[in-house]
Amino acid sequence: MQEIQVQARFGETDALGHINNTSYFVYLEEARIRFFESLGYSMELNDWKFILASTKCDFVSQGYFDQLLTVKTYVSRIGSKSFQLEHDIVCSQTQQLIAKGNAIIVYYDFTNQKSESLPELLKEGLKSYLLPA
Repeated sequence: MQEIQVQARFGETDALGHINNTSYFVYLEEARIRFFESLGYSMELNDWKFILASTKCDFVSQGYFDQLLTVKTYVSRIGSKSFQLEHDIVCSQTQQLIAKGNAIIVYYDFTNQKSESLPELLKEGLKSYLLPA
């Protein structure tokens, strides 16, 4: 599992001081970027090989302005051309679950506009973040 921390900024909240639902997707994107970096991939766009096929977020509890959050990322499935990431967003102080997200990532050839098989080296890296069965 990989963990990053984010602090909810004022502009990410609504009129009631709650974290706006769209802000959670920004946190999940940040977690994905750090996850790819942990696997050894840079954010160099001319060599980028991933495309986001699907993402969702379930809101479990309310988050608030200035709250320190931990986004925990792990792999739940490794396919032949794609893999699935799971995210738990928790309050860093209390470990209370705030939101759960997931994303399906496809290994993609942007030049030819088609998916490709996951390389073995990538599969091995993903396995180190795989949830225990």
